[in-house]
Order: sequence, then C-alpha cells, then structure tokens
Amino acid sequence: MLLSRHSLVTANRAHMIERSAYILLSRIRVQGPMSISELSEALGLDASTLNRQTAAAMRAGLLERIPDPDGGIARKFVITQQGSQLLDAQREMVTNGLDKLMADWSDEDLATFGAFLKRFNMDIERHTGRIWPRP
Repeated sequence: MLLSRHSLVTANRAHMIERSAYILLSRIRVQGPMSISELSEALGLDASTLNRQTAAAMRAGLLERIPDPDGGIARKFVITQQGSQLLDAQREMVTNGLDKLMADWSDEDLATFGAFLKRFNMDIERHTGRIWPRP
C-alpha cells in the first residue's frame, strides 16, 4: 500500500486509473474477453461488485461489452483503445518510479527482490486458489 502511494511511483495522480479498473483491465488483457462470471471466479468478487466496477470502467471509456467471440450467451468485456493506452501509461509511470526508487540497488539485490516478490505473489495465488495466468 505504501508503494502505491509513493510520490515517485504515482507522480501524476490525475491520469491514473482507479484501482479496481486497473485490476480489471490487467486481468482482461492477459486472459482476453471475460464475462462477469469469469471475472467473479478469477478475482473472487461477487457479481454485484463486478457489475458496479465494470459499469464505472465502461462510463470512463476503459471497457466495452461485446458478444462472446466463442458464440456463448454471456456478453464479455474487452479493453477499449483508450483503456489500453491508459493502462500502458500507468504501468510505464509505475516502472519509471520504481527505477528511480531502486536506482542505487545492486543487480543482485534487484534479482533477489524480484525472486522473492514473484514467490510471494505465487504463494498468495496458490493459497487463494486464484492463479493469475502469465503469458
């Protein structure tokens, strides 16, 4: 939580995507079009919460609903061009902030930190039963 509030990482809050939208966009980018039920299963959130979050993201122009590309009944969410651009910009802002924050870390320290962070995240996924797919 401290990292997300750090001024080096979030220098321009006016152009930041709301946290729940960032998570939705990130998941949909990795997995492709997703329905409310698929998002619910992946994120461990109930449908009413996701309906509110996706509606807000749609109003902001970040997501749109399309017919299921596989011919299913449920409509699915995809990232809009604007949503993709904002997600990329926010990730770049975070990466640049982390680069500044860790500028004096040795390569070994960075590798060790990265390995432990990956292990930590994967342990959380395993514990919750919600594995985050990786390309």
